[in-house]
Amino acid sequence: MAGARAAAASSAGSSASSGTPQPQEPGLGELLEEFSRTQYRAKDCSGTGGSKVERIEKRCLELFGRDYCYSVIQNVNGDICGHYPQHIVFLEYESSEKEKDTFQSTVQVSKLQDLVNRSKTARCRGRFVCPVILFKGKHICRSATLAGWGELYGRTGYNYIFSGGADDAWADAEDVTEEDCVLRSSDTHLFDKVRGYDIKLLRYLSVKYICDLMVENKKVKFGMNVTSSEKVDKAQRYADFTLLSIPYPGCEFFKEYKDRDYVAEGLIFNWKQDYVDAPLSIPDFLTCSLNIDWSQYQSWDLVQQTQNYLKLLLSIINSDDDSGLLVHCISGWDRTPLFISLLRLSLWADGLIHASLKPAEILYLTVAYDWFLFGHMLVDRLSKGEEIFFFCFNFLKHIISEEFSALKIQRRKSLPARDAGFTVEDICMLRRKDRGSTSSLGSDFSLVMEISPGAAGSFTYETVELVPAGAHTQAAWRKSHSSSPQSVFWNRPQPSEDRLPSHQALVEAKSSSSSSSNHSDNFFRLGSSPLEVPKPRLTALSERETRLQEVRSAFLAAYSSTVGLRAAAPSPSGAIGLLEQFVRGVGLRGTGSSTL
Repeated sequence: MAGARAAAASSAGSSASSGTPQPQEPGLGELLEEFSRTQYRAKDCSGTGGSKVERIEKRCLELFGRDYCYSVIQNVNGDICGHYPQHIVFLEYESSEKEKDTFQSTVQVSKLQDLVNRSKTARCRGRFVCPVILFKGKHICRSATLAGWGELYGRTGYNYIFSGGADDAWADAEDVTEEDCVLRSSDTHLFDKVRGYDIKLLRYLSVKYICDLMVENKKVKFGMNVTSSEKVDKAQRYADFTLLSIPYPGCEFFKEYKDRDYVAEGLIFNWKQDYVDAPLSIPDFLTCSLNIDWSQYQSWDLVQQTQNYLKLLLSIINSDDDSGLLVHCISGWDRTPLFISLLRLSLWADGLIHASLKPAEILYLTVAYDWFLFGHMLVDRLSKGEEIFFFCFNFLKHIISEEFSALKIQRRKSLPARDAGFTVEDICMLRRKDRGSTSSLGSDFSLVMEISPGAAGSFTYETVELVPAGAHTQAAWRKSHSSSPQSVFWNRPQPSEDRLPSHQALVEAKSSSSSSSNHSDNFFRLGSSPLEVPKPRLTALSERETRLQEVRSAFLAAYSSTVGLRAAAPSPSGAIGLLEQFVRGVGLRGTGSSTL
């Protein structure tokens, strides 16, 4: 494994280029066509068949090189990992054009390569800890979870006999139970050695926080523990790290999302399933500033859960220390890219990373690098209706508000405590008994409050128009059971606009100070609010909203014309049909707020 240094994408990708004239830069449509056709494999990229993939990867290097100086770890033919990029980017520091001409690496590439090579067997499918985002000098990393006894023995034996990049298959060795392994004299030494290298790599990258998205402590297949995790390491090898167990539904759950015509509001994971044994566990010092009732996590719907986890991750990387973050699930190619991609787009929208990239460019980069080149199996997921990939980019509409901005977190830390009096948001959060009568029309204003049963114990109030009570004006929640044990639904009457963004829905969302809050979509608003809400100010935060809307708009347009048409056909009123109407209608008329 040879290391390469790059100050710009042209130098980094020179090994993959030929003497022929460079073709036109690949666009998002071409990328999605390739993505929906086959799963990426590093070993399949050599020869003429891999020309498209090489162009995609070279384009990613060029986009990284716009704002960063970086080194490259070569993974040609999948020598390190069969479903990691052939050119793994190690971002070193932000740079200007002048600095790229005098690039000097700040890392010992040979040491990093050695740690990667030695530590890869510690994690499932050889998917080692890999830095993918650089923010405030901190590395945000991704990986799979820790390998269990069966895979570790199978893989180490396989790698001892053979060499090369066929490390992406599960071990075919004879099933070995944990009890049998304990009897072997070298077992503990093997785990100490392999996981010791994994810990050395984490420390080399200055990673302190490890966020585990698994809903189980160990993944069990055929009655055998095939994976483990840091939180259940019996020898407490990872005790020096800050471990967070933030269980998040796997890709199977997103079939429920598709079956509900791509409506995530009210879709709640069934936490009572037998295999779910990993509770939410977050150190108190990381939650005190977030104002989230974490004890209610099992009652959150998919929107609330994703929002709250993203807030947590943003808070961690915005902390004052210099420590990095690792995010992983089981294999690291479904839930992991979901949050890595949301982090990258959210920080970019704030102008804090990839500052020179346009919306179409950052969208291309995150789809290509975070999803495609790290092995997300889109073809398989589409065939099963498990559309976590689509959910990721459609979800951007839920994180446009200030509460998801890293700039807000930085300002909150820098501003001194002060008594600012009551704001609209403060008034909306007052308890009933503090507001006085809500039925008196003689007061300055009156409020009608609705409480979502999907977030029991966490009260969120929104203002609605005072109208005579009736069945047609109430938010009439009801609990129902799905055909799958994966989910429990909280249903409510929804206008057709909830299925597809419209100009009217966008205006309503903009007029509410909590349109993207944890419970923003858990209410059915009738008419306008009797409480006057100030118009949004033209600040950097409105730029964030515009940027994320443009990214989502571009994704929906490309997805509907390529991947969406290949997916299993939904009902005529389903999301794909609506996406097509969106593209034919207002979707391509502009990139402003009126398109979403």
